[in-house]
Amino acid sequence: MERVTIFGKEGCGFCKRAKQLCEMKDLNFKYLDIHQENISQADLEKTIGKPVVTVPQIFIGQEYIGGYTEFSNKVAELGL
Repeated sequence: MERVTIFGKEGCGFCKRAKQLCEMKDLNFKYLDIHQENISQADLEKTIGKPVVTVPQIFIGQEYIGGYTEFSNKVAELGL
């Protein structure tokens, strides 16, 4: 599986759960804190290609997956 990229922020429960899921399933992932990395909402929207209201925003490789629920479903769907 390609590397998982998680855009999140401090204090976000779903961001934490997304990281834990990656660790539990031993997935290669990169976590980017949008505040520490100075990633604005506009930057994130440009990357994703649509309006963004919440984090986490998750990619597998170049494929946009969505938030935690979509990611969790995708991991289950892939049988990981």
